[in-house]
Amino acid sequence: MVNSDIGLSDRAQLSLAEREQERQPIALQRKRLWHSIYFQVLLAIAIGIGLGWADPYIGTQMKVFGDLFIRCVRMLLVPIVFATITVGIARMVDLKQLGRVGLRTVIYFEVASTLALAIGLIVGNVFKPGDGINADLSHADMSSIAKFTKPHASMTDSILHVVPDSIVQSFANGDILPVLLFSVLFGVGLSIKREATQGAIDTLDSFLHGLFAVMEMVMRLAPLGAFGAMAFTVGKYGLGSLLYLAKLVICVYGSSALFVFVVLGTIARLAGFRILPFLKFIRTEIAIVLGTCSSESVLPQLMQKLERAGCSKPIVGLVMPTGITFNPDGSSIYLSLATLFIAQATNTPMSITQQLALLAVLLLTSKGSAGVAGAGFIALAATLSTVDSLPVAGLTLLLGVDRFMNEARAITNTIGNAVATVVIAKWEGVLDQEMFESAIHDEKLISDIV
Repeated sequence: MVNSDIGLSDRAQLSLAEREQERQPIALQRKRLWHSIYFQVLLAIAIGIGLGWADPYIGTQMKVFGDLFIRCVRMLLVPIVFATITVGIARMVDLKQLGRVGLRTVIYFEVASTLALAIGLIVGNVFKPGDGINADLSHADMSSIAKFTKPHASMTDSILHVVPDSIVQSFANGDILPVLLFSVLFGVGLSIKREATQGAIDTLDSFLHGLFAVMEMVMRLAPLGAFGAMAFTVGKYGLGSLLYLAKLVICVYGSSALFVFVVLGTIARLAGFRILPFLKFIRTEIAIVLGTCSSESVLPQLMQKLERAGCSKPIVGLVMPTGITFNPDGSSIYLSLATLFIAQATNTPMSITQQLALLAVLLLTSKGSAGVAGAGFIALAATLSTVDSLPVAGLTLLLGVDRFMNEARAITNTIGNAVATVVIAKWEGVLDQEMFESAIHDEKLISDIV
């Protein structure tokens, strides 16, 4: 009897220990969830929406937190881009690869942007989001859009802008393109004189590691930034403004989803990976962009993440910063849809020939429309100013909801550039396939990175 009692006691203790072991992973997952930036950002976005809706005045005052986070990121953006590109190119064994990568990147960007613009035009023609509005713009208040309709730089000025008078000034102003050009040239120079410059290359590499350490600290402010930006947006424009142009907003989000899952999904398949696990891998960055409406806000972190997932440093350093300007897939969708919307809302007919001509114009005006929140609206103003048949005053129709469409285009821009980086790395044969597969499928590794 005693032995029997002891047996029961042992089994009870064993059962208790087993239940405790079962509870430990659950507790660990909960702890990991609460400490995940992804979860914190989503929670902050929800709180921001609630505050902006409940008290619009206080919500608009929260803008300072969003601006603070973006400023912290931009503080590090230029030096990280410079160091990443310079070190990556300086350590290239074959400099001919640089020219080949550059050419393939430009081709990829143009094809992707054209497909994005085409999807916007197709959706706009099928669903006609502007039909029935019959807007009368004869008395439109142009003062509200005056800052967006200033004269834009000519093509010659844009080309000359890439080569700065002073690289120090470009660093100070945060101009990515001039810094990009200087970084490439400096990296080539270091590579040519590698024996004499090896110390400088190693120093820059150490400097880059320090910058990424600072970036990890800054990313802890992401929930605060997302909260402030979302509270401001809802507080200033109100959720009710979405009802006014709900059809256009739905078309923008639907077109963006179509582009990501069909176009980018097909491209990913051809490159040997699936889009859904990849989106899960970069979910933290997507959440941050959702809150801040800026693809620049995650550029340094996403560059580091892709490197750790097996993408070559030179490829990441070239494709990601260049894509901010030259691969604005989400902005392209928005521009084509918004232009057609204004034409339909003002009862301005556009033939197929005119729409194809519009697509050619958009291929130029869409460049440089990514990265900064609201830049797409400026690019739209530039587009309308080049199309005589469409009224620039049509911009007034979009002022109330443009901010709500920022999320769709910024997220699509970010996903598009990340996919482009992996595809071009695969194309060049410098993607560590085993490391990449482990990164996008291994939950532990994902949680360590995010």
